Amino acid sequence: MAETVSSNAEEKRSLNFIEQKVEKDLAEGRNGGRIQTRFPPEPTGYLHIGHAKAIALDFGIAQQYGGKCSLRFDDTNPVKEDTEYIESIEHDIQWLGFQWDNVYYASDYFQELWDFAEWLIMQGRAYVDEQSAEVIAQQKGTTTKAGTNSPFRDRPVEENLRLFRFMNSGEAVPGTLVLRAKIDMAHPNMLFRDPLLYRVMNIPHIRTGNRWNAYPMYDFTHGQSDYLEGVTHSLCTLEFVEHRPLYDLFVSWMREWAADQGEKAESGSKLSTLSSQLSTYQGPRQTEFNKLNLSYTLMSKRNLLALVTEGLVSGWDDPRMPTICGFRRRGYSPESIRGFIRKIGYTTFDALNEIALLESAVREDLNSRAIRVSAVLDPVKVVITNYPEGKTELLTAVNNPENEADGTHQVAFSREIWIERDDFQEEAEKKFMRLAPGKEVRLKNAYIIMCTGCTKDADGRVTEIQCTYDPETRSGLPGADRKIKGKTLHWVSCQHALPAEVRLYDRLWKVENPRDEMAAIREAQDCDAVTAMKQIINPDSLTVLKNCYVEEFAATMPALSYLQFQRIGYFNVDTDSTPGHLVFNKTVGLKDTWAKK
Repeated sequence: MAETVSSNAEEKRSLNFIEQKVEKDLAEGRNGGRIQTRFPPEPTGYLHIGHAKAIALDFGIAQQYGGKCSLRFDDTNPVKEDTEYIESIEHDIQWLGFQWDNVYYASDYFQELWDFAEWLIMQGRAYVDEQSAEVIAQQKGTTTKAGTNSPFRDRPVEENLRLFRFMNSGEAVPGTLVLRAKIDMAHPNMLFRDPLLYRVMNIPHIRTGNRWNAYPMYDFTHGQSDYLEGVTHSLCTLEFVEHRPLYDLFVSWMREWAADQGEKAESGSKLSTLSSQLSTYQGPRQTEFNKLNLSYTLMSKRNLLALVTEGLVSGWDDPRMPTICGFRRRGYSPESIRGFIRKIGYTTFDALNEIALLESAVREDLNSRAIRVSAVLDPVKVVITNYPEGKTELLTAVNNPENEADGTHQVAFSREIWIERDDFQEEAEKKFMRLAPGKEVRLKNAYIIMCTGCTKDADGRVTEIQCTYDPETRSGLPGADRKIKGKTLHWVSCQHALPAEVRLYDRLWKVENPRDEMAAIREAQDCDAVTAMKQIINPDSLTVLKNCYVEEFAATMPALSYLQFQRIGYFNVDTDSTPGHLVFNKTVGLKDTWAKK
């Protein structure tokens, strides 16, 4: 479950501007002192890290103030919607640690929206336009020039009703008829210049089948759905600031409709309930906050879909993708994502957040929860010549020094071990503190060893390192306190270690702001988005290492377990991993090395 806002640290922090508004509404008794929010995704793709910020706010506000938060799918575009997306959205929200009070769909209100639209027609506030989209766009004018009225703006109510019902008959041709609100074609806010309310699509819906052939537009659906559900606080991102006056107008019209129709409605119906609540429910209030923008990250659903369909990534859950499922597969924890969102906060201005800050939050969280194991990614063999042949010792390793409750596990030690190739230099540099001829190092949880020589192949590549060990220096023995200048190295037993594939992930894009860079490329070269993407995608975003070894204990961990490969970084068990083919993903390094690159 999500964290509650009850810790001392949370109580001491200052309230953000949204919390201040909520507390003011509560103090004034607005909407009967009730708090209800909603998270309203469109089921047209997988959620990304930007959605996580909205999820944390929508569910967090409700939780913080004892209210309710619903999950509502804005399913008004049957062309792009899919049950796969609905299921993934539900899974991602729960994985992040939140739970909705109710699940709604915009399609639940298609009948109410239709009835409301007919009422607007009868009120003379909406009309059917037969012009093409291009002509309608031209007639809207500009920000400095008023628009011109449609020639169909003043057609009789009866004709508008007949044509509107024809729009849903299945016989109307898409693009030939639209329903528009009659507002003001000279309004300074372009959105008020007779906006579209309905369009003809003639496409079956994943929930309503063939019942509807005309579908409501987003602006006509969003606020009305909020109203019908009893939402008190509609929280959305800054691009909806200009939409807020239209949102408020449509909500006020719906309030009129509810009052007008309520007396005629059957007892217990939605309209009857709405009518009875008019004295205590003033309606939803929209408040906008800044989007989550990350450096070296592209979050547009359209562009993410292109990456998948063009095969530039392996799927929506590719660990290089900024999707929630991609971060989950890469090894990010929900706690680390929520912690990052708390750090950046909510404001009324957009900013580009450094992805290094997200990675820092991930390190901070995984340091307290990751199980420590040994893995060697670029192995070279070490033979301890004075260690008895055939002997095996079981040494004790601490699972997590940050959490004693995580316990310990056993690690096998033998005469031949693997270490990292870059932990050895035949001709050591002056400050090289790892293994070299005549130098000593300590093996993690084991002994001090000293290099006596090495063997190379015909190309001069080291194939084996010879060492001796001090049997009195094993961890737990009195000699373990002996001081040496060399560092402590990680290792795995050649006899017991298991082969593994390790996938090293880096940033998918070479440029800090791929969205703006793509736009510049497309304008300069007159090319499509995919062509532009290919020019700025990082060719080194994935490196697959197939000749790695991990200790046996790592093979017992289930998929998506959080691990720290000692001295290397944080990793997790990939969903592709099987007992016969172990696969691990790099989550993030122990330190931020990107700045050096």
